[in-house]
Amino acid sequence: MKLVLSKQRTLWWTVSVGVILAGIASMVISFLQFGAPLRPSLDFVGGTRLQFERNCQQASDCAKPIDTAVVRDVLTAQGLGDSSIQVLGEKQQAISVRTKTLGFEERGKVEAVLNEKIGPFDIKKSQIDTVGPTLGRQLLSSGLLALLVSFGGIALYLSIRYQFDYAFWGIVALLHDILITVGIYSMLGLLFGIEADSLFIVALLTITGFSINDTVVIYDRVRENVKPGEPISETVDIAVNQTLGRSINTTLTVLLPLVSIFIFGGATLKYFALALIIGFLAGAYSSIFIASTLLVWWREFAQAREKSKETTALSE
Repeated sequence: MKLVLSKQRTLWWTVSVGVILAGIASMVISFLQFGAPLRPSLDFVGGTRLQFERNCQQASDCAKPIDTAVVRDVLTAQGLGDSSIQVLGEKQQAISVRTKTLGFEERGKVEAVLNEKIGPFDIKKSQIDTVGPTLGRQLLSSGLLALLVSFGGIALYLSIRYQFDYAFWGIVALLHDILITVGIYSMLGLLFGIEADSLFIVALLTITGFSINDTVVIYDRVRENVKPGEPISETVDIAVNQTLGRSINTTLTVLLPLVSIFIFGGATLKYFALALIIGFLAGAYSSIFIASTLLVWWREFAQAREKSKETTALSE
């Protein structure tokens, strides 16, 4: 299989722009609903999350899915009517409630009433987490700072090792991957209630490292293949095709364990793996179809500008 990238670059760019714009629209909707571009987890906004699962040893206890209306009535009676309620599991036998910060006695009272109304619950599978709003803001600011520092370090490294345009378009490709990952995750938050927690920031940092590694491999081969007088489009196409097998194999070997974690892992690791799957696919796509074609477009634009200057100088 031989890819001819430069002639079809408008197609690759259109696909990326379409996905990014859809993600941005989703983030705007999320911001209007949750006050954030993603559905925030307890890690960032603070509060208490209560997660309970029915004990289904007796089939009669789980004959019907949990009724959110009943849960809402219970919470309203406790003065927690504005809480977020989410029914979990394929058979809808588990529930997650996110509410304001509750004390020990308040949590116990809510659990007891819910256990009476929709239980009985499996004690071993019950989870109650409380995070203060100050800690949540610190986690968010620290995560964003780490992401910015990583981008700055990568930009500096690429500028030193390569020419500036390599570094610039490499960073643009990274932004492409981050925007696609965040945008799709925002859509999943709206459609399926998936929340972004502190592990999502870790996933973004991991995606950044993986994506730039693939881009550097292609740029290295471009630099090795550059010959005076040869069109940059041909040079880049050759470089991409020479590294295509490596890029595909590397991505597949990373995705296989991630898919396994997503299917068989717990709730926390499941969505962490999902973010990595989205980001790694976006990274492989951007390295092959975006970073390379943007470099070609820029070099052709720069060459055309130089020829225009030379023509103008000769005519004068």
